[in-house]
Amino acid sequence: MLEELKEKVFKANLDLVKHNLVLFTWGNVSGIDREKGLVVIKPSGVDYDIMKASDMVVVDLKTGKVVEGNLNPSSDTPTHLVLYRSFPKIGGIVHTHSTYATAWAQAGKDIPNIGTTHADYFHDAIPCTEDMTKEQMDEYEYNTGVVIINRFKKSNINYIYTPGVLVKNHGPFTWGKDPDEAVYHAVVAEQVAKMAFISFSVNPLTTMNPLLVEKHFNRKHGPNAYYGQRKRNE
Repeated sequence: MLEELKEKVFKANLDLVKHNLVLFTWGNVSGIDREKGLVVIKPSGVDYDIMKASDMVVVDLKTGKVVEGNLNPSSDTPTHLVLYRSFPKIGGIVHTHSTYATAWAQAGKDIPNIGTTHADYFHDAIPCTEDMTKEQMDEYEYNTGVVIINRFKKSNINYIYTPGVLVKNHGPFTWGKDPDEAVYHAVVAEQVAKMAFISFSVNPLTTMNPLLVEKHFNRKHGPNAYYGQRKRNE
């Protein structure tokens, strides 16, 4: 079942190791088949060195029940499912504890958009969620997804234009059209978190020209985007 998606999710999980975004088993990637309403995700606590594509676990988007697989799905599965249900245009999700992005999450601070690298991929600051309530702790992983959705709604953030978030005192989640793009955004989020940290160490009053934000974002994502190669009309 979903063998092609399992392979994509498996390789995307290995890419977290390749890009130095995870230690031990501190991360996971998932992908979704929207037509079938099924999510493929990394198994919980399985070392990347021994993990296989066949170990990927298939769960039902609506119920969260395991449809196929002999291993338990990632403990973060309920968070992934909330995001897939709430953000209908995403096809892949990544969660890591990468150093700099997690440091911003632990500090409870948004990663501000202060450079063109950030603006190329994230239109707004990468937002940090608010504290969970005592009641939310009872269904912790599910409510991790809830606080993410609440932050995007509260701040009117477009989840397509800003494809990532920091969960306060926890770490980053990123997403994209598929698992590969979600990993790509995780790499970018970690890099801009690092650069922002260094920038504020050099100058605590660092700011960004808002016109430059729009220019860099729209040259890649706007209706008149021109970055990269395009097919020419012959």
